[in-house]
Amino acid sequence: METPTKSNKFNSGYIALTLTSILWGTTWVASKVAVTQLPGLQLAYIRQFIAGSLFLGFFTFIKKQPLPSWKDFKFMFVMAILMFVMANGFSSWGLKFIPTGLASLIGALSPLSVVVIERFFYKQKNVSVLTYVGLCIGILGVGFVFYHNMFSTIDGNLILGLILSILAMLAWSVGTIFLSRHSIGINPYYAMGWQMMLGAFMLFFLAPLLQKTIPLNEINGKSWLAILYLIGIGSIISFIAFIYSLKKLPTAISSLYAYINPIVAMLVAALILKENLTTSIVIGTIVTLIGVYIVNHSIKRDQEKIIVEAEI
Repeated sequence: METPTKSNKFNSGYIALTLTSILWGTTWVASKVAVTQLPGLQLAYIRQFIAGSLFLGFFTFIKKQPLPSWKDFKFMFVMAILMFVMANGFSSWGLKFIPTGLASLIGALSPLSVVVIERFFYKQKNVSVLTYVGLCIGILGVGFVFYHNMFSTIDGNLILGLILSILAMLAWSVGTIFLSRHSIGINPYYAMGWQMMLGAFMLFFLAPLLQKTIPLNEINGKSWLAILYLIGIGSIISFIAFIYSLKKLPTAISSLYAYINPIVAMLVAALILKENLTTSIVIGTIVTLIGVYIVNHSIKRDQEKIIVEAEI
């Protein structure tokens, strides 16, 4: 029988998990709102610069953390390119052209691509039959989601949005693999602040080359509210709740947010943005997430490792 203390710990962990699942799901919608006016890459570097400044300021001036070593800096530079320039930047850019729910579902495919990348590029041998079953189910689910658009006009913007979202998801997957194969000698949250800041500076110079950016004083109040929401809710509160749930709950449970986020994103987008939510999209989403769950379950069983989805 569980002691009251242990029960309270689990209850607080589930509360944190619920917050993570819902709030991180809504950040896809907030990003969609922001990119209606802002170019996606500009949105990404503004968000990353402010959030990165907060993280770096806290660990530098309050926690008195030293500067990272050259080895750690090189690691963070690579991670900044993968996670913040490509994964976050490209996914924000792609949201301009595709529905919110579809973008979040593509992000949820990260565990599937990690398995494929490790199998073919790192010659991972211990891939079980159950993992392949999950991969097939996940691909089938994506097919259901795309079925809605099969007989409609597919224009260049839709294709561009899909390409950017897939590249973002693949970059997150490569970053996940890179992170699992390298260690870093500083606090991971301090490192994340550095990665955000490095990503922001790279995107600052890259954005004008690929998109027409707008002056800061021309950004409307609606977009600024979305940016502040992404920083406060997406980059700080949700992340703290996620870390708390990791401490209080088993990894297999705390990672369940990855299967809830796309559903939250689709429902909120349908309610607020009036995005179309058809039966084929709902069925495809559920089937896809079942496939992702099976892949993660098989990896957990065979390797004691859980792969979570990308966050925008």
